[in-house]
Amino acid sequence: MTETEKNRVEGGTLYLVATPIGNLSDLSSRAVKILTEVDFLCAEDTRVTSKLLSSLGITKSMVPYHDNNRHEKGPYIVRRLLEGESCALVSDAGTPAVSDPGEDLVRDCIEAGVPVTSVPGACAAITALTLSGMNTRRFAFEGFLEGRVSDRKAALERIRTDIRTQIFYEAPHRLTDTLALFSEVLGDDRRIALCRELTKLNEEVLRMTVGEAAAYYAENEPRGEYVVVVEGYTAKASEQFWAEMTVEEHVAYYMEKAEMKKMDAIKAAAKDRGVSKSDLYKQLL
Repeated sequence: MTETEKNRVEGGTLYLVATPIGNLSDLSSRAVKILTEVDFLCAEDTRVTSKLLSSLGITKSMVPYHDNNRHEKGPYIVRRLLEGESCALVSDAGTPAVSDPGEDLVRDCIEAGVPVTSVPGACAAITALTLSGMNTRRFAFEGFLEGRVSDRKAALERIRTDIRTQIFYEAPHRLTDTLALFSEVLGDDRRIALCRELTKLNEEVLRMTVGEAAAYYAENEPRGEYVVVVEGYTAKASEQFWAEMTVEEHVAYYMEKAEMKKMDAIKAAAKDRGVSKSDLYKQLL
């Protein structure tokens, strides 16, 4: 397939078009072409998308698609696609369908046999992860912590001993409450990166501990939407989660929780126990 063929708008196709998270220059030329040529757009907030289109000199029919109307609008959009129209799905900023109601529309289209393709671009979660200075080899995206305080606390309890880097989204008015939960469940000494205004003029990344972040925002009002990156669990000598585990259970923990291959899990378990990998392997045999 040639570059021209890949960039050609196909009827009956849903295009997932990533939009800038702050800097308009991050919008690709392919994304502009798709936005210009599709028959209509699906937008989480048409007012936000209208400003983007206006800056690009694009006039386009839009269908609002958000949490409150997705069950009503989903079948309508799929029907238009099945009739041969092309559609671009966009979120207010970043990659659609990531912590976004668009994931339901993608699922509806797949189930109906409608082709779905992506026009990649900016993603706040990945941008923040790369700026955090933390382990990027293994990470988990948690998005917004949902529900009551007890629900959010339970969600953190489930990942407390997860060794992967964790990525959260948070609104400014909830940030101090979330930091308090981090402190209670994850501990004050867990490293954290708080990222805001990403790709904008006033981009800020604060790298500190949970305890330091709680103290900082007790004195400074949170402003803007945040991506919060939290380091994975690291066992301390006084906090050996594996103390009551058999060797088999210890290795299985890393294979399941951290999705490691068996030899990597054996190496991690051996490091925890202060023995060589070969000695631990012999114990397993």
